[in-house]
Amino acid sequence: MANPAPGFEKHPDYLVTVTPLEGTLSVKLNGTPIARSKRAVVLNETRHRPVWYMPLADIDVAFTEPTDTRTFCPFKGYASYWSVQTDEAREEDAIWAYCDPYDECLAIKDHASFYTNKLDVYIDDEPVDKAGPGWTD
Repeated sequence: MANPAPGFEKHPDYLVTVTPLEGTLSVKLNGTPIARSKRAVVLNETRHRPVWYMPLADIDVAFTEPTDTRTFCPFKGYASYWSVQTDEAREEDAIWAYCDPYDECLAIKDHASFYTNKLDVYIDDEPVDKAGPGWTD
């Protein structure tokens, strides 16, 4: 591997898995469709709620604006962020992507995810939990 994640060296029992999502993932802001994909995946990570990612190509970039926000995950890499703007509303840093993920997470390269506490996210038109990504209790 040319770009291994440093987190797995320190925490070899930590798991990150990416599997295809069966169904359609869609995202809206105040009723305005932002993204829709039948090619989404779900990322499960030790002690975290599931996170859904879809190909960047399935997001309507007319509603997105890159921000200067960057974060780091020792298992996935550096994340970049986008805000979402519609005629009715704006949400800052509502979308993120690992544009150059570590080797162990290459399945999410060219994919992005959405803060469920900022945007309305649906699987097969059923709303997902608004808790947002993060640690489980």
